Amino acid sequence: MFVGIIETIGKVVNIVKEQSNVHFTVQSSLTPELKIDQSVAHNGVCLTVVNIAQDTYTVTAINETMQKTNLNALQIGSVVNLERCLVMNGRIDGHIVQGHVDSTVQCLNISQEQGSWIYTFALTNEQLPLVVSKGSVCINGVSLTVVNPVNNTFSVAIIPYTYEHTTFHTLRVNDYVNIEFDIIGKYFLRYQETLVHN
Repeated sequence: MFVGIIETIGKVVNIVKEQSNVHFTVQSSLTPELKIDQSVAHNGVCLTVVNIAQDTYTVTAINETMQKTNLNALQIGSVVNLERCLVMNGRIDGHIVQGHVDSTVQCLNISQEQGSWIYTFALTNEQLPLVVSKGSVCINGVSLTVVNPVNNTFSVAIIPYTYEHTTFHTLRVNDYVNIEFDIIGKYFLRYQETLVHN
């Protein structure tokens, strides 16, 4: 479990395909604190550490993960947002994030507004009920508040600190980002669906 507060950015230094799996080796300042079998969120995707060597560690993504997330766009030199799993004696500064990305969404617009940045993303009809104004959403592992969900789009506001200390400063229009919708909203929607069918 995660909270969507990014600890640092990591750099992909090697990618190895093994049948349908992909092994990513990441260089990060977090490496000395990691242990094999620990969970680390990469752009919001929960992956298990399988190897550690000096200042790098390796994680493995299965085929389903590669199909549903933007990890398939990573190349050597790409940067990723990193967050270690939640320690239960700490404050939850973001919201409850599972690290189970639902899908990807496309960035439609980026604008600067009074010192912050506004990013607008597209939604499908199926995704639209999962996004509510002032609700929580996790984009590339970052816990954010939804702004103005309308006409199959929604926006988020990025303050300068988040812009500088996450990969948002590398994001461009038409890029795809990982999105995990709020688990409470997903459960509520599922509950409503069961009422309709019963």
